[in-house]
Amino acid sequence: MRLTVFWQRMDEHFGTGYADTFARDHVMTELGGRTVHEALANGWEAKDVWRVVCVAMNVPQEMR
Repeated sequence: MRLTVFWQRMDEHFGTGYADTFARDHVMTELGGRTVHEALANGWEAKDVWRVVCVAMNVPQEMR
């Protein structure tokens, strides 16, 4: 998954204004105690981060 697709999906689910705030501020145990931004910066693949976000935040199946 390209980062552009990842951010499009984040925007679609959380809204354009909140997606970046969520990604910057929400620490997720499923990402090893990291935020989305930290996980991506630490080498996590965008598709793996998206999968974690989907499960943790109950993203509807049709948006996954």
